[in-house]
Amino acid sequence: MLPEKFFFANAPFLVLLALLPIIILWFLAKYRQQYPELKMSTLAAFAGANSWKGKLRPILTILKVAAIGLLIFALARPQNKFDEEEVKAEGIDIVLVMDVSGSMKAQDFEPDRLGASKEVAKEFVDSRPHDRIGLVVFAGESFTQCPVTTDKNILQTLLAQIQNGLIEDGTAIGMGLATAVNRLRESESKSKIVVLLTDGVNNQGFIDPMTAAETAKSYGIKVYTIGVGTKGKAPYPVRSLFGRLQYQMMEVQIDEELLEKIANMTGGKYFRATDNNSLRKIYSDIDTLEKTEIEVTKISRFTEQFHWFAILALCCLGLDWMLRNTLFRGIT
Repeated sequence: MLPEKFFFANAPFLVLLALLPIIILWFLAKYRQQYPELKMSTLAAFAGANSWKGKLRPILTILKVAAIGLLIFALARPQNKFDEEEVKAEGIDIVLVMDVSGSMKAQDFEPDRLGASKEVAKEFVDSRPHDRIGLVVFAGESFTQCPVTTDKNILQTLLAQIQNGLIEDGTAIGMGLATAVNRLRESESKSKIVVLLTDGVNNQGFIDPMTAAETAKSYGIKVYTIGVGTKGKAPYPVRSLFGRLQYQMMEVQIDEELLEKIANMTGGKYFRATDNNSLRKIYSDIDTLEKTEIEVTKISRFTEQFHWFAILALCCLGLDWMLRNTLFRGIT
């Protein structure tokens, strides 16, 4: 619900407020006629005659003017307006497939490939509030980190928990894609997409990547593929003889031809990310390409407030009548 708004339904009546100065002058003129001035050489004879009632007599005029002003506001019909938006979204079912093999520790991204991929994926999830999103991770094998869900808090928590070493090392692209397809094959959404991110060449798994791509196509699943890694060489993590983690400059090997074939077969698109900025732009491009259909219905509710002004005006008039017939009786 949006914040409430205060406005006047019959705003033209507010023009009548311009008459208030004229009314005040009229009351002053009437007062002078009722109580004319008498010039005397000395007021000694009337010392102490100026009572507190005389000093408070202008309150009656103030009450009348206030009542007129409040009645003008009541005529203008002040209202509170509450705006509500009903959102009907034709959501998209999305599965993010992320490579968590050892090579994703390469430091050609900040802080490394996996860290950068998690951060950008988090931003992508935040930008899709109306879609169901799931998460699959793979290395030498694959598993579902998070089923397709609308609960973004759970998804973000499980995304943050992704790390290297959870499963056997390797790069089973076909397994990762097949797991994602399995999660989407029974989806009733009109649009189903997979975003597959990897930094290597398929070298493990018992499902061929192209077979997985054909299955995705048969279920109407579009696959966007992303190759992650700089051009040329990058610092890869390796274990020394004593088990210590070291980094060596090694040639970046990404099977771009395979990733492009998968994307083309399923109606998706292949992207190459060489740094954090280009990776962020790729997810932004995918976000633009796959827009969710949203229907927004705006409902306005009004609450009348004029009666409060009318009640205050009546109170002023009532107080004026009471004072005129009690406290100020005989001097007005």
